[in-house]
Amino acid sequence: MGKSYLSFSATVILQAVANGYQYGFDIMDMTGLPGGTVYPALRRLEDMGYVLSKWEKHEIAQRELRPPRKYYEVTDVGAEALAEAVKRYRLLDQQQRRALRTRPSRGRA
Repeated sequence: MGKSYLSFSATVILQAVANGYQYGFDIMDMTGLPGGTVYPALRRLEDMGYVLSKWEKHEIAQRELRPPRKYYEVTDVGAEALAEAVKRYRLLDQQQRRALRTRPSRGRA
């Protein structure tokens, strides 16, 4: 797979996933981006091989009276792409360091 240019918003989303924000609403809350930006970007990132996704068990969502969540995680290729993109967007590098200190401690389904 050749190198692909990541837009600023795709980079912010990939960075959020890398920092432990694992599902759509969580990513939207962290980034301030709307669902119409986040969800299509997550699909593209998955198509590019930068993130993997997995649906949580239906029983967990049912117990919490909500729809099942789709959890995302960054692949090795995605981590490399993120490192390259962060070099282009210096502000994100500062945010990355700050976010690593305040990473959420959420369990995965």
